[in-house]
Amino acid sequence: MELAYALDTFYFLMSGVLVMWMAAGFTMLEAGMVRAKNAGEIVLKNFGLYSIACLMFLFIGYNIMYGTPGDLFTSEANTVASEDTYYSSMSDFFFQVVFVATAMSIVSGAVAERMKLWSLLTFGIVMTALIYPIQGSWSWGGGWLSELGFSDFAGSGIVHMAGASAALAGAILVGARKGKYVDGKPRALQGSNLVLVGLGTWILWMGWFGFNGGSQLKLSTLADSNAVAQIFVNTNMAAVGGLLGAMIVSKLLTKKSDLTLALNGALAGLVAITADPLSASAIASTAIGAVGGILVYFSILGLDKLQIDDPVGAISVHGVVGIWGLIAVPISNSDATIVAQLIGAGSIFAFVFITSYATFFVIKKTIGLRVSVKEEHEGQDIEECGIVTYPEFKMSAKS
Repeated sequence: MELAYALDTFYFLMSGVLVMWMAAGFTMLEAGMVRAKNAGEIVLKNFGLYSIACLMFLFIGYNIMYGTPGDLFTSEANTVASEDTYYSSMSDFFFQVVFVATAMSIVSGAVAERMKLWSLLTFGIVMTALIYPIQGSWSWGGGWLSELGFSDFAGSGIVHMAGASAALAGAILVGARKGKYVDGKPRALQGSNLVLVGLGTWILWMGWFGFNGGSQLKLSTLADSNAVAQIFVNTNMAAVGGLLGAMIVSKLLTKKSDLTLALNGALAGLVAITADPLSASAIASTAIGAVGGILVYFSILGLDKLQIDDPVGAISVHGVVGIWGLIAVPISNSDATIVAQLIGAGSIFAFVFITSYATFFVIKKTIGLRVSVKEEHEGQDIEECGIVTYPEFKMSAKS
């Protein structure tokens, strides 16, 4: 018993470390997708959001979502909560808190280059203390969605779609970047470092094994070990399918193999399989991921037609494909129903979007959401952080 407890606790903690590593992936991807004048602010913003998420989930969010298994402020939280608990309660908190930080990272990318740093950090307080844990309690906390039969193994809806719903609300209220849409047509605003985008995607791909694999919760039994192995394979193959799906549709429709769309395709595949990375076969997982990669291609084009500016494609990758992931669960999981999945997706989206829109609206009317025209032109690195992230580029531009 003690050996199993130690092994499962260690596995849970290391899975959490992998999910925390995803924060680095989001940071690198976002910093590479924005222009050089905003890259430093992106790094600071992601560190700030991660820290706020950890603090607010400790004080408020975890208790709302799960109740308190012990006193999180003392070592008593490390006791076994019940005979069905085979790992430290503190390891559970650590694993859950990096999930809520992931949801906030999704919001960050969609409002990049024009939302005030401290306005987004303020929203982060509300999102991680109240909005995310309330909707999470409906399913993972044993609430009404769980009783309804809604199934979301690792968070296609609870984490990814929830983050994208908040991101959509923020993107609508803050508006598009200057120069993004000219005469109603989208204009490409080239990111500063596509190599960083590639590195960020690799980091996220790797971190996702902790995201999905850790959601099995245990490793110490034969059945759990086999389940984790299946989850790892399915997670990997879904990413492969997503990347190839996006690449193929891009080549067929534009005659070009777009790098950022391909990488977003890989992430879309990962989001799609997250709702149930265990039940499907490796082949089926590849197909689920491929559909996600194709969906993200058309979703990004669709949002541009609606003039909803999303510099990194977060709303499409995590929102649209998050919905697909939930809908796909009944394909391989006979215990899930399409009705319960649609009710879950609709209720999570409606609640998170409405509450996020209201929160962003209050922030807009008080401290303001958007940087000034001058600040947007000069870049948030200089205006909000007092730095130049790539000084040699700035010197070259003057010479």
